Amino acid sequence: MKKSMLTLFALACLLSHYVVGGPVEAAKPAAKVSKTSCATCHTDLSAVVPKGHPPVKGSDIAACLGCHKPDASGKAAKNRISTGLHRAHVGEGGKVDCMMCHTWKPGKSFGLQDQKVSFGSPTKDELEAMKKVFASWKSSGYTDTLHGKAGIVCGGCHGSAMAREGDTVENSRCLECHGPMEKLAKKSEPQDFPDRNPHKSHLGEIACTVCHKGHAESKTYCIECHKLFKMKKIPGGSASQ
Repeated sequence: MKKSMLTLFALACLLSHYVVGGPVEAAKPAAKVSKTSCATCHTDLSAVVPKGHPPVKGSDIAACLGCHKPDASGKAAKNRISTGLHRAHVGEGGKVDCMMCHTWKPGKSFGLQDQKVSFGSPTKDELEAMKKVFASWKSSGYTDTLHGKAGIVCGGCHGSAMAREGDTVENSRCLECHGPMEKLAKKSEPQDFPDRNPHKSHLGEIACTVCHKGHAESKTYCIECHKLFKMKKIPGGSASQ
């Protein structure tokens, strides 16, 4: 009886390794992909770059940075490569961790893989706050999102690559792109009531951020007093003013 059971056990083991046509091969482990590799998600990088883009050699962020040099100057200018990469990967539902491309030493530096550049020195709490800001910048519908869609990153408004809580934006910074003020006032002058011009009012020069909020709903300051004024929707504001 014992011999019979051993025979059946041996047969079961044999069958577990064979099917019709030969032995079952052990499943091959998936090829390991570098932690910083774009190929983790994008098997064909040519499918995610703009039409007519030169062939991309490599599979990590360095493949982009060979031509698109990182800029930590915080100048008021468009940066399509930075906005494109961030808007595609950050925000609510985003599955890509910052460290896929970035390097970080808490309170000391925040840079890019294999690049001698630092965008700031955020602490853990500051980095978490920055992630929330990026989520807003991507999809809030406020002024931050409007700038993101236009190719403007944080430094384009704040003047530093990594803005900190409490940072302000001066009028001179806004006017680098939207000015001069005379041109802006002419653009916003109402046809019916020229004196109801938010950029040329009896208040004189006030901070742009009184009306234009970066990470909150923008509101026309004039109607705080002039309740009966009918004014055009302010960008990044509610549907009616």
